[in-house]
Amino acid sequence: MRGYFGIGVEGISKPMNLGALFRSAHAFGASFVFTVAADYLKARSDTTDVQANLPYYDFSDVDALRLPKDCKLVGVEFRDDAVDLPSFRHPRCAAYVLGPERGSLSPALAACCDHIVKIPTRLCVNLSVAGAIVMYDRMLTLGRFAERPVAPGGPVKPLPPHEFGDVVVRRAGKRVALSKVRQR
Repeated sequence: MRGYFGIGVEGISKPMNLGALFRSAHAFGASFVFTVAADYLKARSDTTDVQANLPYYDFSDVDALRLPKDCKLVGVEFRDDAVDLPSFRHPRCAAYVLGPERGSLSPALAACCDHIVKIPTRLCVNLSVAGAIVMYDRMLTLGRFAERPVAPGGPVKPLPPHEFGDVVVRRAGKRVALSKVRQR
């Protein structure tokens, strides 16, 4: 899978939820985790010791939030104007941010988001569950998996091995296969 992602929260009141979110982030291959206006109190639920294994950024407030160049900020929020997660195309480079357990993203942070998505459920789910669903959806849509079969069960045939094409060289703005360059 190309690109990278990070995940974090704005405000937090339950360290067990944050620990579970960060543990899931580590499992799904996040490149970094972060908090905005929140204290990260290491929770027993963070059994992979994320801070020792992933970059952790602690931003004091929304104005302090800094992301890598071309990284899109995606808010995860249960609101009417948000895009349903199954209809959302994940950016190649993204940072996902969730609001506090008993609230929403602040208007200032929501305004910073390039996209706002929601999980189409009847009611809000737990913060760490919501984060895991978003990361699973990213992996599912951007990863390379065998096509789902029409009938219930697993894939009928395995995913074919990846085949590399010719090396492409750019010459004067044109793409030329390396095999054709060598023939000249």
